[in-house]
Amino acid sequence: MAREIRKAILLAAGRGKRLGALTDQIPKPMLEVAGKPLIAHIVDSLAENGIREIAIVTGYRAAQIDNWCVSSNRAHSDLRLTTFHQANLNGTASAMLLAKNFVADQDAFIFGWGDILMDPENYDRFVEAAQAQNYDLMLAVNRVKDPWRGAAVYVDADMRVEKLIEKPPPGSSTTGWNNAGLFASAPRIFEYVARLKPSSRGELELPQAIAMMIADRCDVRAIDVRGFWSDIGTPEDLERARKLFPVRIRDE
Repeated sequence: MAREIRKAILLAAGRGKRLGALTDQIPKPMLEVAGKPLIAHIVDSLAENGIREIAIVTGYRAAQIDNWCVSSNRAHSDLRLTTFHQANLNGTASAMLLAKNFVADQDAFIFGWGDILMDPENYDRFVEAAQAQNYDLMLAVNRVKDPWRGAAVYVDADMRVEKLIEKPPPGSSTTGWNNAGLFASAPRIFEYVARLKPSSRGELELPQAIAMMIADRCDVRAIDVRGFWSDIGTPEDLERARKLFPVRIRDE
């Protein structure tokens, strides 16, 4: 069943503590790679695929992202960036709830972390699949040696997700698939977000809602990421991205 996807939510409230002094004065999504902020690469890739109404949930040093959104809206008449502020940084699911009404009228929408870098061609493939396939939730996955830094994703032969484990202990996973931080869903995901209870960190976390959907036998599918991918989690990750990230110029 083909569906049109016109809106996205990007979660960009965090600081990026593992980056140390690099984020003392600037939020992680505003760190520059290839001449522009991390979040700009994501927005440009979404816009190239027809998704030009984007909600951005801000938190740490929010004014910098707010100002960038205002400038981007002025520079691109076909783009509409709207910000929502997460005053209490209590989890990705809480951040998503702030933008619930933004996508309430949509059959499906894209959402993801606002500080992930991947080869832009992956957005082409992901959005195409999200518009063409039938699913309850779709997520991008990337190959790693051990997904302990992110979330281990277990899939069957048809790339249907059977299990998702957030932050598994190092060496404990029997899958090489990691949650790549890009998703498509119908608004029904908010039904699961509403049922969440705080994690051991005291946060409401989106991966928990996705795990609940899997447990309820919802149709959760995975799309593999190809080429460059990084969560820019450490200074070394940022340095590597600045050397290797492939740039694609957005048409004006």
